Amino acid sequence: MRFRSFMAIDWSGAVGERQKGIAVALCTIGDAAPRLLRPTGHRHWSRQAVLELLLHHLPADTLVGIDLGISLPFEDAGAFFPAWPASPPDARGLWALIDAICAHDPHLAASSFVDHPELSAYFRRHGGREGSHFHLSGALHRRGRMRVTEAAQARMGCKPYSNFNLVGAAQVGKSSLTGMRLLHRLAGRLPVWPIDPLPDRGSVLVEIYTALAAIEAGRTAGRAKMTDHAALDAALSQLGSQGTGGEGPIDDHSADAIVTAAWLRIAAGREALWHPTELTAELALTEGWTFGAL
Repeated sequence: MRFRSFMAIDWSGAVGERQKGIAVALCTIGDAAPRLLRPTGHRHWSRQAVLELLLHHLPADTLVGIDLGISLPFEDAGAFFPAWPASPPDARGLWALIDAICAHDPHLAASSFVDHPELSAYFRRHGGREGSHFHLSGALHRRGRMRVTEAAQARMGCKPYSNFNLVGAAQVGKSSLTGMRLLHRLAGRLPVWPIDPLPDRGSVLVEIYTALAAIEAGRTAGRAKMTDHAALDAALSQLGSQGTGGEGPIDDHSADAIVTAAWLRIAAGREALWHPTELTAELALTEGWTFGAL
C-alpha cells in the first residue's frame, strides 16, 4: 500500500454551474469514516472547483476515484465513431476532441458535442432522437454500445449503461462527457489509470462505479443507493470503517462518495484489481478500465 489518502467523487453532467449531484469524500489510512469535503464559500461543487481541487489541493499520494466513464466504446468497432474519418485514435485524443468542440460551453458542459451535426448520430438523446449509429449492426443491445470493462461490471451484478446513451435516470453519458473535459484539462499533471501507467509514487485518478463499492459493502446493485445514516454506517462497517455518527437522512450522492472512499481504502492494495485479465495495452489507451471490475 503506497497510497496515504483515498478520495471518491460522485460526478454530475447536469446543466449549470453548481451541481447538487457532485459529492467529494476523503479518508486516510486507518478506519476513520470518510468525511465530506465542501467547496470554499459555496454549498455545492462546480465542475471547475473539482478540477482546481485535483490540480492544486490534493493531498500527497492520494488515490482518487471518480464516478464516470473515462472513455467511450472502441473495441467493438475498432473506433469510437466508426465511419467518421476524424474519429480519434485513443482516449486522450477523444478528450481533446470533446474539449475543443465544447470550448464555448460554460461550466465544462458538453452540449455542443452531443449536438454536433455528425457526432449526434452516435448518441441516444432526449425527445426520441436515437442516432443512426447508436446501435452497430451485429452488436445490438438495448442499452447501447458497451466497453469491455462495462461487460465485466455486468458479470459482477451491476447494470451498466452505454456512455452513448443520454436518456433516463440511469444514463451516465452526460457525466462521462463532461468528465472527459476535466480529464483533458488535467493535462497529465494527475495520471489517469490505466490510460497512464500506474506510477511508483504520487497521486492517481481512476474510474469508479459506486455500485461496486456498495456490493462489497453488503448491498445489491438494485439497492446500491443509501439515503439514511443508519444504512450508510452499516455499509461502512462492512468495509472495516467506523460510522459517520450521523443520524437521519443523507442524500445518495454524499452516501455514494463516503462508501466508495472507504472501499478504495481497502481495495487499493489488491494487486488483481490493477491487473484485470482482459485489460490489454491497446485497450488501456482506448477504452480505459473501471477500477474494481474483474
